[in-house]
Amino acid sequence: MTSGMFFRRSNSRCAAAVTECHVVTFIFENMLSERSKILIDSINRLLRRNAVSHLRKIVNKTHAADLSVVCRFLSSANQRRIFDLIEDTEKKGDLISELDEDAALNIIQEMDTDSVVRILGHMSTDDVANLLGQLPVEQSETILDKMKKEDSEHIEGLLRYGDDTAGRIMVPDFIALREDTTAGEAIKSLQKEHLDVEMPFYLYVVDGENRLVGVSSLRQLVVVKPETRLRDFMTKDVFSVQTHTDQEEVAKLVARYNILAVPVVDETNRLVGIVTVDDVIDIIREEATEDMLKMAGVGEEFVETQTIGRSTRIRLPWLFASCIGGIIAFFVIGYFEGSLSRFAYLAAFIPVIMGMGGNIGTQSSTIVVRGIATGRINVRDIWIVVFKELAVGGILGVIYGVIIGAVAHFRFDTGWLALSVGLAVLSSMSIAALVGSLVPMLFARVNIDPAVATGPFVTTAIDIISVFFYFEIATALLGI
Repeated sequence: MTSGMFFRRSNSRCAAAVTECHVVTFIFENMLSERSKILIDSINRLLRRNAVSHLRKIVNKTHAADLSVVCRFLSSANQRRIFDLIEDTEKKGDLISELDEDAALNIIQEMDTDSVVRILGHMSTDDVANLLGQLPVEQSETILDKMKKEDSEHIEGLLRYGDDTAGRIMVPDFIALREDTTAGEAIKSLQKEHLDVEMPFYLYVVDGENRLVGVSSLRQLVVVKPETRLRDFMTKDVFSVQTHTDQEEVAKLVARYNILAVPVVDETNRLVGIVTVDDVIDIIREEATEDMLKMAGVGEEFVETQTIGRSTRIRLPWLFASCIGGIIAFFVIGYFEGSLSRFAYLAAFIPVIMGMGGNIGTQSSTIVVRGIATGRINVRDIWIVVFKELAVGGILGVIYGVIIGAVAHFRFDTGWLALSVGLAVLSSMSIAALVGSLVPMLFARVNIDPAVATGPFVTTAIDIISVFFYFEIATALLGI
């Protein structure tokens, strides 16, 4: 077994959780354990009674991650009350890191600068950079001026990179040693100089110009002889990303290769930071939530805590496509008004034909969007994916066309109507599968988020096409 293969397999159990996050993140994100429900009920009850002393005891004994869950069910004022009851400044920093962005900003913006600086001093630099990047420029600069020079320089360095890039979310604290360092010297360095490193599992190896040349796990470091140099046992096959790499691509890399951290390099391959697995899990959760919101046609921001006005403004443009589609469908049906006036029962099958097409279109687009997001579908394989979904849509269209056509024949005792309905269902489901798979693939090819394709745009288009083909087929076969 090569050292590279050993290095990757040794961490597969820990990193396997990252891979599974693609499947379970959205399902379990909002599910609460019994313990969380009890904690939420208890804190709400104490807040209503204004039982400050009991509330303080519970808050200070509860982990920051659990408090962040509680805060999702509290008003902004009560979130601030809970935050103020925390006595440990480090725990306040942990809570700020765990809170949703809007909740964290609301708390920070109401605090004086000195208190903010003390709390941010206990947070990781990438979390601080993300938070300050959302604040007004004047407030952000004031906070940076009062922070320690070394910390402010690190944070300003991260803020230079674009949002949602590896450079913005990376941690500038890591273990990097020269390739001629011995294993014994590396261990001594870990014991003396790298006690506070966030991700101590990997030791990165650099050359004289700080260019990344290899990586070693702690396991590799302790099993070799102390006089062995790093270059002799390090893994040279290093998976790295550049500072401008999109954070979603970073998450895919971690999930694909089962690693706990990804080194970040600049254009000259100089090591400048690492992205850790905890940040990757946050990325997967954020991207999954964003995709689901887009697929539902409610924008891309988590808006549960937003005002009614803001929620309305976010949903309004997304629903405009449905409105326009409905108007077009109205004119399509109006065009065939003569057919409907002679055979009114044609209208009875419009909902089922549109519904079957819309459902399979949503299924196809959801499968494709998830496949693209997880890297299981390559946009270069566009026609393979589209033809597969088209075949599935055609087979299902035949099955349900026969079923619904049989119902039409049984109810109205006319074979031409049954054939019209059956062919309409077949056409609707086939075209829906085609559109539902083709559109997100085309969006991905031109660097537009394919999740948008599963929203009102595709479903509305499928409804219009389904109605049009239904009446065209019925007009031809019934001799209208």
